Amino acid sequence: MHSKLVIIGSGPAGHTAAIYAARADLKPVLYEGFLALGIAAGGQLTTTDEVENFPGFKQIQGTTLMDNMRAQSEYCGTEIISQTVGKVDLSSRPFKFWVHPMGDDETLEDETHTADTIIIATGAKARRLELPGEDKYWGNGVSACAVCDGSLPMFREKPLVVIGGGDSAVEESIYLTKKASKVYVLVRKDFLRASKANARRLTTNPKIELRYNTQPVEIKGEDKPRGLMTHLAVKNIKTGKEEDLAANGLFYAVGHEPATQLFKGQIEMDEDGYIITRPGTTHTNVEGVFAAGDVQDKKYRQAVTSAGSGCMAALEAEKWLAENDAEVPNGIDGENDARKGDSSEAPQYRQNPLL
Repeated sequence: MHSKLVIIGSGPAGHTAAIYAARADLKPVLYEGFLALGIAAGGQLTTTDEVENFPGFKQIQGTTLMDNMRAQSEYCGTEIISQTVGKVDLSSRPFKFWVHPMGDDETLEDETHTADTIIIATGAKARRLELPGEDKYWGNGVSACAVCDGSLPMFREKPLVVIGGGDSAVEESIYLTKKASKVYVLVRKDFLRASKANARRLTTNPKIELRYNTQPVEIKGEDKPRGLMTHLAVKNIKTGKEEDLAANGLFYAVGHEPATQLFKGQIEMDEDGYIITRPGTTHTNVEGVFAAGDVQDKKYRQAVTSAGSGCMAALEAEKWLAENDAEVPNGIDGENDARKGDSSEAPQYRQNPLL
């Protein structure tokens, strides 16, 4: 199967790109993946119980928000395929890719699919510690994003715990002090990896109790359906002493893993595996390949910023196609048919200063 535009990924970035591309008559095909990264189609938001910081919704469940995005993508004309892309070849155009059979991540189907342009929106997955009780209380006290979840009622004026010793842990801890009664910060080593300036912010905040040489042991809480976390068992690595901390929330700040294994060796990435894009754009180092969302954003990692970059990717992909392919239809704000080799006739997107 050949497609003009293929989108790999089904989070806010992927679906926003699909909506914009479909409205521009690019007939996008979106591969949402079958339990890619062990997460249902829709990405990390499907593991979030309540969302309060996505514009237009006072409060909405993460799964409902992603179901709405998926429905809008289809309404606009996106073809959604539930299989997972397992291999890509970006060495020449049209780009080639192969998919896994449904429910089988080990083998690839024989059919070779092709695309004129690709938007990578495969996201990133928060690292977990696989603690006892983690799955049970995930979304009911346990989170990997303080900015996303820290303002929820279950955490307000309650004791909370942050795990991590880097700059991200500092930022999350400081943010939580605005909501919590107290914030414990657990660091496995006897020093912080954060910058000196951030370390000073952490150690001088009266709401923060910093515990070195301490690791979590078990997450405890109410023993009922949708029960909430109430305590965290911790252990001092040097003394071996264990205790239960009263805590209604646990926030991991131990990093994320971008879903970029599929593209290694073909797309330029940084030392952590995030795709590098041209500043202010979603262009990668491969012409015709764009990246949007958390797969290229290691700083903000918010649903709304992912959606914004998905919009950018669709606009930039359409413009790139118009400048490189005579068959692309007029797009958003385009006035004339694009002629191959004559970029002056391409859609100009006068409202987008990036383009």
